[in-house]
Amino acid sequence: MGKQSLSYLSVKKAGGLFAAALLLGGALPGAACTNFIVGKKASADGSVMCSYSADDYGMFQNLCHYPAARHAKGALRKIYNWDSNKFQGTIPEAAETYNVIGNINEYQVTIAETTFGGRAEMVDSTGLIDYGSLIYIALQRSRTAREAIRVMTALVSTYGYCSEGETFTVCDPNEAWIMEMMGCGPGSRQAVWVALRIPDDAICAHANQSRIRTFNMKDKANVMYSPNVVKFARSKGWYSGKDADFSFCDTYAKPDFGGRRYCEARVWAFFNHFTTDMARYVDYAAGKVANAEPMPLWVKPGRKVSLADMEACMRDHYENTPFALDTDIGGGIWQMPYRPTPLSFKVGGKSYFNERPVSTQQSGFVFVSQMRSWLPREIGGVLWFGNDDANMVPFTPVYCCTPKAPRCYDTPGADALTFSMDNAYWVCNWVSNMVYPRYSQMFGSLCTVRDSLDSSYRKLQPAVEDTARALYDASPAKAVSYLSEYTALKAAQMLDRWKQLATYLIVKYNDMVVKPEKNGRFERTPYGLGARVSRPGYPDAYAKELVRQTGTKFEVPAE
Repeated sequence: MGKQSLSYLSVKKAGGLFAAALLLGGALPGAACTNFIVGKKASADGSVMCSYSADDYGMFQNLCHYPAARHAKGALRKIYNWDSNKFQGTIPEAAETYNVIGNINEYQVTIAETTFGGRAEMVDSTGLIDYGSLIYIALQRSRTAREAIRVMTALVSTYGYCSEGETFTVCDPNEAWIMEMMGCGPGSRQAVWVALRIPDDAICAHANQSRIRTFNMKDKANVMYSPNVVKFARSKGWYSGKDADFSFCDTYAKPDFGGRRYCEARVWAFFNHFTTDMARYVDYAAGKVANAEPMPLWVKPGRKVSLADMEACMRDHYENTPFALDTDIGGGIWQMPYRPTPLSFKVGGKSYFNERPVSTQQSGFVFVSQMRSWLPREIGGVLWFGNDDANMVPFTPVYCCTPKAPRCYDTPGADALTFSMDNAYWVCNWVSNMVYPRYSQMFGSLCTVRDSLDSSYRKLQPAVEDTARALYDASPAKAVSYLSEYTALKAAQMLDRWKQLATYLIVKYNDMVVKPEKNGRFERTPYGLGARVSRPGYPDAYAKELVRQTGTKFEVPAE
C-alpha cells in the first residue's frame, strides 16, 4: 500500500498477486485469501462478524494504521498500487478522514477481500484505483457499510479500476454486504459491480471465486449495482438473456475445476460447520461433476455463531470431511494438514492437485472483526488479530479506536527479509515453521498455549469493556486511552509468551525425540542430567505405508 505501511512495501499482497493468471475464473496458482461473514441475528451475541486471511508466499505483513485527520482544501492523496507499490497518481483528499487500524475504522466499518480474477480482458491497466487502495480509502471516508460501497464505486467510476476481479466484504455493526467488481477493459476507466446485503440471520463466505449469480434489480433496499452491469456483457456478446436472469458469476468469472475445488470448497467447509445440508453440494465443491448444483450465496445456520466458532473456522483443514488431509502420505511422517505449492503438479505426464484448506502456511495475517451496535463505537469494534496462519497463533484484541499499532505488529526495521525478535510476524513464523513438519508430534504443545491465550482474552472481554464503558461515560478520550493500552498490552504479552513457546519446543522436541516433563518442568536424573528421552519413531499408519511401499527392503531377517 505504497508509503502507508511497511507491510505493503515489502511484498506483493495476496489477493491480487496470482489473479492475472486467471481466465474465466480459473484456479489461482496460490489461491489466496478467505472471508467468512455472519449477520447480526446469526451471531451468538448479536454482533456482525467477518473474517479475513491474507495469504501469499513470502508476504510480510504489519498491522497498518491511518490516523484520523483533517485535510486542507486542495490536498491530494497519492495512490500506490497495493500489489506492486507502483505510484499510480493522485486524487483529491477528503476534508476529513477517520482512524483506521488494520481493516476496521473508528466507526466499526470493516472491509476485507478475496481476488477471483475473472475474464483477463476486463482488466483496465489504465485505471488509477486498485483494490487495496479502495479498501483503505473507503475505511478512512465511511461511517457505514453502505457509505463505504458508495465511496468505493464512486472512486472507480471517476478514476477507473486497475485490478482483477475482486470480491469485497463490507460490514458495519448493523449490516453485512458482499460486493463483486471488475474493470471494463483497457482504457475504459469503468467498472461493473454488484453488491448484496446479506440477510441478518444468514452467514456467507467467499474464497477467490466469484459467488454472486442472479440478483433482484428491483430490491433497492438490499441490492446495489452499476448501471452497466448487464449492458457491458451484452456489448461483448457474453449475454443475451433477460436482465432478471443475468448471473454476474457465470458471465464474468465462471468457475472451473480450480475455482470450485481450491476456492469454493473453503466456502463449503464454513457452511458445513453450521448446517446439515451441505452433503448435497459435495460434488460441486469437489469440482469433478460438471453440472453439479452450485452452493447458495448464503445459508441460515442451524445454530448461532460465536466468536470462538469464527476463530475455529479460520483454522479449518477440512477435518472429518471428504476433503480431509489426514488420509494420505502428503502430510509426511507427522501428518501435517498442509501441502506444498504450487497446488498442481505432474507425475508421468498427468496432472494432480493438492487440497487448499482455509488455514494455510502462507497467511501473512488473519482477523475476525466483531462489530456491535449496542456499545459506543470506540468500544464496540474489535479486530481479533493474528500475525501468521490462524491455526498457529492466538487472536489478540485490537480495539477500533486504537490510535497506534502495537509495536510487535508494526516493528521498525522488520520486513520480509529482516528477522526481528520484537516482531510478531517473525516470532510466530519461527514457531509455526518448527511445528509444520512434525505436526502430530508438536502441535498439541502449541495448541495448548494458543487456546489458553484465546480463552483468556474472551474471558477478560466483559470486564475490560465494563471498565471502558464507565470511563467513556466520564470521558470518551479516557476510554480510548484505556482500550489502546489494553490492545498494546495483550499484543506484547502474546509475543513474550510465543518466545517462551519457541524455546520450549526446541528443548522438548530437539532431534525428533521427546523430553519428559513432570508438574510442568523437564525431568532430571538424581545426578542433575536430563532424564532419558522417549523416541516415538514412526506413527503406526506411516510405518505400515512405508512397509507397503518398500516390501522386504527394510525387513529384519529372522535369525
